[in-house]
Amino acid sequence: MKLWRKPLDKDRVASPRGLIHIRSVWCKGCRYCVVFCPTQVLELSSDFNAKGYHYPILKDADGCVDCKLCERLCPEYSIVVTSIATAARPAARSVEASAPPEPAPSQAPAEA
Repeated sequence: MKLWRKPLDKDRVASPRGLIHIRSVWCKGCRYCVVFCPTQVLELSSDFNAKGYHYPILKDADGCVDCKLCERLCPEYSIVVTSIATAARPAARSVEASAPPEPAPSQAPAEA
C-alpha cells in the first residue's frame, strides 16, 4: 500500500521493524496475510507445501513495520513476527537558540 502522507518526524524517529517467521508446513493457503498486509511484504510462493497449498514468502523483508497483523489473522498460526531492535536515528540538527536581543533603551524625556 502506497501511503500518500509522510510523518513530519520521520528523520528523528526510528520506525519499528519486524522479522517474519513462516512455518510453511502449517499453512493452508488462505492468503489473509498477503491480502491484508499494510506494507505488502508478503506474496504467495509458486511452490507447494506438504499439504498441497501455496504458502506465503517474503517479498520485501525490510518493509515489515512489526504491526503483527499477519500473525493475528493467520487461522493456522503459521506466522510469527518478532520485533527487531532498531537504533534511533540521529536527531536532526537543531538551531542553537540564541539569547533574545537586548531591548533598545527607551527614549523617554527626562523630567526637569
